[in-house]
Amino acid sequence: MVALAATSLATTGASWAQSVYDYRKSQTLLVSPEGDILDYIPETGDVVISRDRMGRTVLIDRFGNLVATEIPAESYYPPQNAGRHRDLPGVYDPYRNDPPPQPRGWDDDVTTASIPDALPGDGQPFDGSPSDMPYGGPDMAPPTDNAPARTVTPEIPVKSNLSRLEITALQVFLDREGVSPGVIDGKMGQNVNKAIVAWQTMTGETLDPNNAEDILERLRLSGGLAINSYTITAGDAAGPYVASIPEDYAHKAQLPAMAYTSTAEMLAEKFHMDEGYLRELNPGVDFSIPGTIIKVIEPGPPKTGSVTRIVADKALKQVFAYGADGNLVAAYPASIGSTDTPSPSGTVTIERIALNPGYTYNPKVNFQQGANDKILQIPPGPNGPVGTVWLALSKPTYGIHGTPEPSKIGRTQSHGCIRLTNWDATELAKMVKPGVTVEFVD
Repeated sequence: MVALAATSLATTGASWAQSVYDYRKSQTLLVSPEGDILDYIPETGDVVISRDRMGRTVLIDRFGNLVATEIPAESYYPPQNAGRHRDLPGVYDPYRNDPPPQPRGWDDDVTTASIPDALPGDGQPFDGSPSDMPYGGPDMAPPTDNAPARTVTPEIPVKSNLSRLEITALQVFLDREGVSPGVIDGKMGQNVNKAIVAWQTMTGETLDPNNAEDILERLRLSGGLAINSYTITAGDAAGPYVASIPEDYAHKAQLPAMAYTSTAEMLAEKFHMDEGYLRELNPGVDFSIPGTIIKVIEPGPPKTGSVTRIVADKALKQVFAYGADGNLVAAYPASIGSTDTPSPSGTVTIERIALNPGYTYNPKVNFQQGANDKILQIPPGPNGPVGTVWLALSKPTYGIHGTPEPSKIGRTQSHGCIRLTNWDATELAKMVKPGVTVEFVD
């Protein structure tokens, strides 16, 4: 471990430290593990100055917890003409103006006999993720320059040395680039790994998942900080919401809508986040109170373009969207079929596109759900069996659609359809037209 004496702060003096870490003037900043600029100078004796694996100066408290990391100011703030700061110190808002709404021009409702999502508890367990790299101890020495480069392949999960916030930055960068990592949760896993490979295919560049400095610079150029502030509005708090989503389809059919169950669930989906991670970033916050300022992910505007061909890779559990020139436009983690209810093979086409679709359950066509033996009309909503989007395929009962459980995308199986997160399915829906081919590959 490369450590400096804790008395360094005392030697330099509080006034010097205040000037060095004044976020308005300094060339370097102290940033907390939550991504905020430290608005105070730790007192002498309360912290030890050390180095992390990336060779950066870090402040550690007496219990071994990370207090702050010293980073260059230019890697935290984007150029002034790229946006402006919000009221909270150190928080950057690159998207002051929302993009103009696009005309829908699609069916507001759809009645399908699609094969629905996997039942609760069905499928495979989540990917394992390494815990955050600890600060302190003999493994704190900076990495050597001759360390072997890590080759990223879809089959081998990356063992990242990044902190959780740095992994968040990587996920946000990939999301902004149109290669979705699925829900953003600050953890490495196969969805992130597959997105890295897709990005390298799309751009022809190499992205080192352990190079935090490069990732943060790319993030800055793509629109600014990964974590932003957001003020909960009266509309956010009002909903409408439902108390809970029942498992039985007959009970689902009795609801006025398959709506979100809470403001937190709605906000998590709005900002492409895992709901648990949203709550971790905002401990103790009551999301139902308008005017509350919270920390959220800044995914940026959705990818745009024209998609003329889609490839659904069953083995990778990933969907690739290509333009007329053959170049990759976007990529998404997906749940595609299962051994018992496999997805089709060969090539089909998109026949219909619908936002906010309703769902018709027909036990003679669908699988048997509970004791239901009658046709049921389940209302629209993000927690419906097909989420917020339905792209009907030319093979009857199959489609590309959203999901009420975004954290399970790419980690569980479906009942034959292609299942994406609601936001990824919506992004894809706005780039396709009826007639676009969908090729299933093994």
